[in-house]
Amino acid sequence: MVRVARIHKTGKADVLSVEEIEVGAPGEGEIRVRQTICGLNYIDIYHRSGLYPLATLPAVIGMEAAGVVEAVGPGVSNLAEGDRIAYPAPLGAYASERVMPAWRAVRLPDTIADETAAAMMLKGLTAHYLLHHTYRVKPGDPILVYAAAGGVGQILCQWGTHLGAMVIGCVGSDEKAVIARAAGAAHTINYTHENIAERTRALTGGEGVAVAYDSVGKATMMDSIGSLRPFGTYASYGNASGKPEPLDLSLLAPAGSLYVTRPTLATHIATPAHLQRCAEALFDVVTKGIVTISINQRYALDDVVRAHADLEARKTTGSTILIV
Repeated sequence: MVRVARIHKTGKADVLSVEEIEVGAPGEGEIRVRQTICGLNYIDIYHRSGLYPLATLPAVIGMEAAGVVEAVGPGVSNLAEGDRIAYPAPLGAYASERVMPAWRAVRLPDTIADETAAAMMLKGLTAHYLLHHTYRVKPGDPILVYAAAGGVGQILCQWGTHLGAMVIGCVGSDEKAVIARAAGAAHTINYTHENIAERTRALTGGEGVAVAYDSVGKATMMDSIGSLRPFGTYASYGNASGKPEPLDLSLLAPAGSLYVTRPTLATHIATPAHLQRCAEALFDVVTKGIVTISINQRYALDDVVRAHADLEARKTTGSTILIV
């Protein structure tokens, strides 16, 4: 029997329960993984709450983990029994063991520990596509990063600074501002008492930022758009405050011929080649120390309800892991 955290219905954190289920042998193109560490991400809350509907219930949630390959099914050539692996998808990570498609996992280099891998795969690959694909950051670009003290936010601050950007981190407290600056943010904005758009323009000499990486959603969409320079990009990649309201596209022309996009990681790692290439870029910057993964909260799987409640209440910073 395998211990998992799953939901039988959507709702608040207390719909999660730790149970034992059977997990079978891997089939064609699959691997069975003994997991050591699972990552906790805001998308887990979207799945649990029903904001992102799941195809079937009950469902084991969670989107990233690290572990060891216990068995391989027919047709698997990229991995072997005993390989250390990590992955940023598919759903079902909150488990001591699982079966999953082999192509979804990447072999870990010796330089990356299990805890680091489980804390960074989804978040780090998200930061990679935002900085290199959604808007390709160039030296000198001013960029606005929301939730800059969070898991993705800290990676964006570090990696963006390495790429030569002037990073402005948006946070919800003075304590989180200190964390964001330590991660490389040149400036911070505390949205609880500062006007985001006005402060952004003041910091950029009135011009605005090249891109706003917005994981907050409903509460900040117009602040993000108001912070952009002409031809700037509003990248909405999360909904921590709820789904943004429908946008009147006619507003984008007088604001400076702006671009708006709603990217997702799934598109950027939709093939084995794409996943491997992006993962190698992430492993490289972490191994070289360009990006440091801050694991600031650790919970046992049995404490998954409290972990979700803390994340949702914005009590966490950096990355959070579940020890299975």
